Amino acid sequence: MNDRASKERRQPRREKPDSPADGTIEGRNAVIEALRVGTAIDKILIAKGETDATLGHIASKAREQGIVVVEADRRKLDAMSQTHSHQGVIAIAAVREYASVEDILNRAREAGEPPLVVICDEISDPHNLGAVIRTAECAGAHGVIIPKRRSAGLTAIVAKTSAGAVSHLPVARVPNLTACIEELKEQGLWVFGSAAGGSVELYRTDLKGPAAIVIGSEGSGMSRLVAQHCDYIVSIPMRGRLNSLNASAAAAILLYEAVRQRSISV
Repeated sequence: MNDRASKERRQPRREKPDSPADGTIEGRNAVIEALRVGTAIDKILIAKGETDATLGHIASKAREQGIVVVEADRRKLDAMSQTHSHQGVIAIAAVREYASVEDILNRAREAGEPPLVVICDEISDPHNLGAVIRTAECAGAHGVIIPKRRSAGLTAIVAKTSAGAVSHLPVARVPNLTACIEELKEQGLWVFGSAAGGSVELYRTDLKGPAAIVIGSEGSGMSRLVAQHCDYIVSIPMRGRLNSLNASAAAAILLYEAVRQRSISV
């Protein structure tokens, strides 16, 4: 055995550590190491009012990597902690790397299909986000786009709710949804927002071409700015006494209308 092979055998290549099953990384050293090796992290929570140098270093390194850093009440960190020794910092790890918007569009090009993209506008419930991702994958969408802030990320709960769809469907995370929508328009996509009282009824909407479907948050729906940047606001016919649907149910209805139209046009 040559010297190089012997050395590699004595010092095996160091792999990125796996995150715990619940997706949390606790404690200063553990979070610093996760940042050092490039673990995919959704956000880092730091105890409110803590100003020591180590936590400042963690916040600085996280922001350099584009990771959201938020202050949280220490009682919230205590409730989240599994080790009961979080030392004022908990990182929420993503279950997989995020894609780029270009990755999603390339997926459509490689398939020879008009892009079908889902944009989630501040869906904060991880169960709803997971359900949307699952439906999007089943419907043959090419990817999902979420904002960096005020949104659930690719956490363990989202992965479980998606029934494994996060392993097959690219999810991009962007700092500004309205800027992303304008970029998609430049790429030739039509953007369809969904809202009660929309100006166009779903079954009169042409979803056969390159399309991005925007699904609003659970409580307030699409934000005003996002709605203003949509080409059309689509309404789902409601025949009962209620006037709104769960975000994942709305996504399923719009996506499968797109599937129906596209299958007819082939």
